[in-house]
Amino acid sequence: MSERLRKFLPWILLGVIVVTFISINQGVGESQKSNEIAYTTFLEKVENGSVTEVTMSGGEITGRLSNGSQFQTFAPDSADAVSTLRENGVHIQVKPADDGGFGFWNILISWFPMLLLIAVVIYFMNRARQGGAGGAMQFGKSQAKMLTEDSRKAKFDDVAGIDEAKQELEEIVDYLRDPQKFQRLGGEIPKGMLLVGPPGTGKTLLARAIAGEANVPFFTISGSNFIEMFVGVGASRVRDMFQQAKKNAPCIVFIDELDALGRKRGAGLGGGNDEREQTLNQLLAEMDGFEKNEGVILVSATNRPDVLDPALMRPGRFDRQVVVPNPDVAGREKILKVHAKNVPMAPDVDLRTLARGTPGFSGADLANLVNEACLIAARATKRMVTMRDLEMAKDKVLMGAEKRSLVLSEEEKERTAYHEAGHAIISLFVPGNDPLHKITIVPRGQAMGVTMALPEKDRYGYMKMEIEARLAMMFGGRLAEELIYGHEDVTTGAGDDINKATQLAERMVTEWGMSERLGPLRYAGDDQEVFLGDQLTKESQISEHTARLIDEEVRRFIDTAESRARTVLMEHIDDLHKLTKALLEYETLSSEDVQKILKGEDPGGGPGAEPNQPAPKPASSVPTAGKPHGSGPEPEPQPS
Repeated sequence: MSERLRKFLPWILLGVIVVTFISINQGVGESQKSNEIAYTTFLEKVENGSVTEVTMSGGEITGRLSNGSQFQTFAPDSADAVSTLRENGVHIQVKPADDGGFGFWNILISWFPMLLLIAVVIYFMNRARQGGAGGAMQFGKSQAKMLTEDSRKAKFDDVAGIDEAKQELEEIVDYLRDPQKFQRLGGEIPKGMLLVGPPGTGKTLLARAIAGEANVPFFTISGSNFIEMFVGVGASRVRDMFQQAKKNAPCIVFIDELDALGRKRGAGLGGGNDEREQTLNQLLAEMDGFEKNEGVILVSATNRPDVLDPALMRPGRFDRQVVVPNPDVAGREKILKVHAKNVPMAPDVDLRTLARGTPGFSGADLANLVNEACLIAARATKRMVTMRDLEMAKDKVLMGAEKRSLVLSEEEKERTAYHEAGHAIISLFVPGNDPLHKITIVPRGQAMGVTMALPEKDRYGYMKMEIEARLAMMFGGRLAEELIYGHEDVTTGAGDDINKATQLAERMVTEWGMSERLGPLRYAGDDQEVFLGDQLTKESQISEHTARLIDEEVRRFIDTAESRARTVLMEHIDDLHKLTKALLEYETLSSEDVQKILKGEDPGGGPGAEPNQPAPKPASSVPTAGKPHGSGPEPEPQPS
């Protein structure tokens, strides 16, 4: 019998009983109503000699006619009826008024609501007694699900690009398979392992791989499943979860999104006594309390380790933190091979080039990229996924779908072409910028045009010279419009460029110590503060004089970048016109096409380049400029 059927069976039985009682009552009532006759008719039948016998009970008279049929009527409280019956030779029988044939049913029906209420109360009391802390409706029972053999499909071979993290977790599987290997040297396996990393890097997939590799029970639950509106329910679920784990030891318990449960205590408005903090206290006690949970290994995942309570992170609880970062270029290539394993790929597909063109992509991003490529190929009724499909999918993931249905005037297209050509000229002729990869004036997402750069390798830090070059490149589009159309005719297309440039300059001054006047001091607010009021208090400690210096330095970085970009554009004004003309003709240009144009050659012979058609080229990295657009996974400048 299934759990759902067992849960609703008492209510089904109760419904059957109710329907039966109602049916009996209706049957009795209808039977009595069908045999009932008027008192006048009764007297007429007595006088005619049709009545053979009667039974009198109070005012109720029942009897039998000469033809064998039965009847029922009600007589007034008078002795005339008895005299009339005796005169006509009718056999008379008298019974007490409360001795009816259906008295039991009448009593049962009148008491039925009370009996039903008592039965419901007894039912829930029995459930509470059997369920212990769970009680009514199983609020206090653990919501953890135990994975079966059929659901453990992931293996460590399916996890790619995060070899160090995988090695840490393989140690747990080895310990569960052969604990003597570690115990003979006095070693103990960590009681808890915390997987930390950005969203989509494969933390949950790693946990599923542990379940697939280890031949032990595996319980999985989300941190939000412990939190309810009723006080004490979360703590009860934690106790019940560990009780189940102890019964199935050795086993693994996986808690996803631990930050929903393990946030720092004392930060809420409940004075340290709210439901979430009680649940966290119970988890801390279960992980390292007086009772040892032998054989129970807790694995958790979060992308917000900064908000976790310090008591969770100490040795004895989560002994080890496993960082699951975004993969590097080699890792991205391995991940793409995993996702492309069951996809028919054309011979021209180069996953190495695709991996190089997707810096900052997580495993989930790469899986989405391959899936988008499959959808694009399927819409074109292809039998295999080509490199062009993968390039189009990558551009769609980064910038959004093409908006070729968007009708632009010739003037708007020309302004957009000059804007993107200005970005491209600065990217080419200002040292420190990433190599130019692609320019397009095809609207995508919220962008009317995009200039894209491709880093030669994964970047984990940027030099001051490189950041200043990027600032200059951000102003290339606006300055190109100004040089061609005049200061009064510039458009709003540079709004996103100005916003990003300002933020970048502010971080150079307040976070990275790149200002000589302010020195290597941090002036930005602490983003890890719990309350906004605390953050404002920290920022308000900056004096008015210091705040003025910060504004002046930010302005100096911006003015320097703008002046540098203006000088370069004026020196290469002819190249700006050439690129603009080519963009109006081809709409999309690769880096090879740009080099040919600057040399005075025709890019039409390039691979896939046709008038008013995008020229597919190796993978681009990130949109670095253009009109407002989604930023994509851009590698943000970090302190060297």
